[in-house]
Amino acid sequence: MFEQQRLLFLYAVSPVHLGAGAAIGVIDNPIQRERHTDHPMAAGSGLKGALRHHLERVWDKSLVARIFGPESNASDYAGCVSFGDAQLVAFPVRSLKRAFVWAVSPVSLARLKRLAALAGCTPDWEVPEVANGQALVADAGVLDHGRLVLEAFDFAATQSDQMETIARWLVDNALPTGPEHDHFRAKMGKDLVLLPEDAFSYFVRNATVVEAHVRIDNETGTADDGGLFYTENLPPESLLVSPVLTSLERSPKKGRQGEPMSAAAVMQALVSGDGNRPGLDGALIQIGGDATTGRGQVVLRFAPANQEG
Repeated sequence: MFEQQRLLFLYAVSPVHLGAGAAIGVIDNPIQRERHTDHPMAAGSGLKGALRHHLERVWDKSLVARIFGPESNASDYAGCVSFGDAQLVAFPVRSLKRAFVWAVSPVSLARLKRLAALAGCTPDWEVPEVANGQALVADAGVLDHGRLVLEAFDFAATQSDQMETIARWLVDNALPTGPEHDHFRAKMGKDLVLLPEDAFSYFVRNATVVEAHVRIDNETGTADDGGLFYTENLPPESLLVSPVLTSLERSPKKGRQGEPMSAAAVMQALVSGDGNRPGLDGALIQIGGDATTGRGQVVLRFAPANQEG
């Protein structure tokens, strides 16, 4: 039984390819998407594997096995941590003003608020509603004569104190800390916009990064005949959230020293580390495919636990 829960935010600093296998259509290698919303996502199983791989390079493998479960003979005992599927929170969209904005929708905010409440980090904001063809913005500076212009579309938009509050909550709880992230934290505080569901869905389906690749023939060193293919990526600056749950350590006494780790101790180790071993909070890790081409780099941020607002 899981006893502790925290929110883990993933902030993309490069294009991210979370592969969904081959598909019929223009894009040969699409990204993972939820069936019912078509929003980009990251499967919890893949996220757990990427985090385990990262920690095996900075922790003792024995500690990783105690928390994540044995590397082989999985039937011996279960791990004591679970990572849920990472859901999309905010999606970057090209804007006439300030280069780009982060778009959210009532559904993406409502799902975030639900996860936050379950994790004991209840936001102090309500989910705004927005009519079709309109938008709400955190700061009027993103508007051009009262219109929000995104890609080739424009929306009648107004500044909203609710959106300003939500933007500040994301800055305080979701975005990475540290001086290297100051510009984007300040930008998020001003450049968050709420779109209707149909407009938000359009952008998350059609404004991803699609790259052309050419397969090289090993013998000739030139482009393989018919070797052109297209790969989809989640764009940099995307923000996702995953619930992280921990339980009492389940590893057998023979394989460890002392008492089993409590659920709180497991969560503390994941977030902040243990002694000289760093935790995951603030870590730059690689998830998904195309690692050798610089894809999949995300910065992790655990939302503060057990707080209001």
